[in-house]
Amino acid sequence: MSQYLIPTYARQPVAFVRGEGVWLFDDSDRRYMDAISGIGVCNLGHCHPAVTRTLAEQAGRLMHTSNLYRIDSQEALAERLCQLSGMKRAFFSNSGAEANEAAIKIARLYGHNKGVQRPTVIVMEGSFHGRTMATLSATANAKVQEGFAPLLDGFVRVPFNDLEAVRALADNRDVVAILVEPVQGEGGINIPADNYLGELRQLCDDHDWLLMLDEIQSGNGRTGHYFACLGQQVQSDVLTTAKGLGNGFPIGACLVAGKATDVFGPGNHGSTYGGNPLGCATALTVVNTLNDGVIEAVADKGQRLAEGFREALADQPLVTEIRQRGLMLGLQLDRPCGELVALAREAGLLINVTAGSVVRLLPPLIISEEEMQFLITTLSEVIHAFARAQEVA
Repeated sequence: MSQYLIPTYARQPVAFVRGEGVWLFDDSDRRYMDAISGIGVCNLGHCHPAVTRTLAEQAGRLMHTSNLYRIDSQEALAERLCQLSGMKRAFFSNSGAEANEAAIKIARLYGHNKGVQRPTVIVMEGSFHGRTMATLSATANAKVQEGFAPLLDGFVRVPFNDLEAVRALADNRDVVAILVEPVQGEGGINIPADNYLGELRQLCDDHDWLLMLDEIQSGNGRTGHYFACLGQQVQSDVLTTAKGLGNGFPIGACLVAGKATDVFGPGNHGSTYGGNPLGCATALTVVNTLNDGVIEAVADKGQRLAEGFREALADQPLVTEIRQRGLMLGLQLDRPCGELVALAREAGLLINVTAGSVVRLLPPLIISEEEMQFLITTLSEVIHAFARAQEVA
């Protein structure tokens, strides 16, 4: 790695020079399947022609003005996202962490407007909301928090998918909101009970709390609906998204509705680059392309992948569970398995291991039948080889 880069990443020994669909190519022109889509970003695959065309055309017209002025593409993107989600208004940022920062600020201002002196947000064990100080404080990951104390207060943590733990906080007068991922991504593709989000919605209604959904990883078609909450028919007060929204261009959004609609006013929040003409034109093309026949195939593709892995790994006791929602898949192993990343890369497959023992798969939504079979076959062979090595050791 270059001596001029701050070493915040444990980078793998490969550099990619071009991409095409689900494939990345290194400087020796060897191809690798990107089964994590740049960590849930390139839902349309790499270098999608419609996205590339919009980027080039918009860059040739106008890239940036600032939010001192109206931005037509920003208004169009906000309208499209609100129509898809049932939300009312949008604020645009440069990343998912910034979108979640906006959500946390909304919760605090909402609380202060109600006379709550120490507004508190309920967050979940196993969650990941970002690496800024507020989102890091909301995240349940001791490893990424280590060394950054004192963290911000104003958060109370409960187990994920545990409604009784949330109900137990009903008498806490400082609570003003719940922040939750419909599917925990970094936490290991953890999927709650079908009634979980709906019951959280009811609790928020009963206690005048905001329901805030972090759909940064689960949104933009990843679960088979534009947002995962739509599959549960749950309307939130705040919804954050990023990653797949720009298909590689950095953009995030914080959407509001219900009790959160009018919390922010002029001067309460801002972003120099957020929602600029280049980002919004690109994201609008991404959103429209995803909704042009791509998302409707996701649920079936995800189910076929899960079934393929269950069949290929049926005789493999190291794999204890396969969790799947749309094209979010988690293969749970019974032991730490970080070595699988390098083994898979050597076989031409890019994967990710999260929560220590979960192979996380987030393939591009445009993955074909042939490509899905490559993914199943290659990863299954890698896991079997890993298991045999474990036996020898």
